[in-house]
Amino acid sequence: MTSETTLRTSGGAAGTGHRGHGTAGTIPRTALTALAPAVWGTTYVVTTEFLPSGHPLFAGLLRALPAGLIALAVTRTLPRGAWWGKAAVLGVLNIGLFMPLLFLAAERLPGGVAATLSAAQPLVVTLLAVTVLHERLSARRLVWGLTGLIGVGLVVIGPNAALDTAGIAAGLAGAVTMGLGVTLTKRWGRPAGVGPLAFAGWQLTAGGLFLAPVTALAEGAPPAVDSRAALGYLWLGLVGGLLTYLLWFQGIATLPVTSVAVLGLLSPLVAATLGALLLGQTLGPVQLLGFGLSLAAIVAGQLPPRTPTPADHAK
Repeated sequence: MTSETTLRTSGGAAGTGHRGHGTAGTIPRTALTALAPAVWGTTYVVTTEFLPSGHPLFAGLLRALPAGLIALAVTRTLPRGAWWGKAAVLGVLNIGLFMPLLFLAAERLPGGVAATLSAAQPLVVTLLAVTVLHERLSARRLVWGLTGLIGVGLVVIGPNAALDTAGIAAGLAGAVTMGLGVTLTKRWGRPAGVGPLAFAGWQLTAGGLFLAPVTALAEGAPPAVDSRAALGYLWLGLVGGLLTYLLWFQGIATLPVTSVAVLGLLSPLVAATLGALLLGQTLGPVQLLGFGLSLAAIVAGQLPPRTPTPADHAK
């Protein structure tokens, strides 16, 4: 596969608070949350077909900063006290720092390798949940996280994949950065009286402000924007930015953090599917096997942990 799966922008995000339980309520919340990484999977097609080439960070900047400012203007809610620092940390981890690492990995590695490294995020979150959230280590989630990682690798890694030390380091650092942002947001929660739109706006604005100087230094002057590019940037900013991060942050607020993390596997799968449908790329038996493994991992990641029985305690 080509680099479609590496050009999805920041996938890790936040929004915490209470945890929702109960199958009837969990299924629609999971479906809405899954829309976020599914939409992020459209980024490669939008980038290659609508946007000027050579400016991926500028696209990331336009996805984050305008959406964040719109959310702040609508909600008219700013952080207070310690939340100025917390919002800045979460915005940088989830958006501002993650995207440069992602694109550095994309430049130094074949697309499939970089996408597979990003797909390590569920494993990172599973391990961080033990140290940051003080949850018990789940062997089941580790196994399914590894299964999803292998599945994505089968889908997107081509036979001529080459490895680069700096690219691998950037890809792994991006997965850790996004995983840490997700986990910290779950731990810190969302301030009382602050809605998910305002909470998303804080992080998008913080991430965008961090990205602005990085983009200027790395890419120089912004590209010329015609009507076709304007449509692409609107999609990335309003749908791929404001709407998806609102859903993503709200999902992490109401669902187990490890269940949300594994939904991120949808992004490279959607990117590969669109590549096959719209760009003439082929999916052979190995890729289809990878799809099956990844989808199985996503479904298994949503299943609640088994409740110990009296017989288990007696053993």
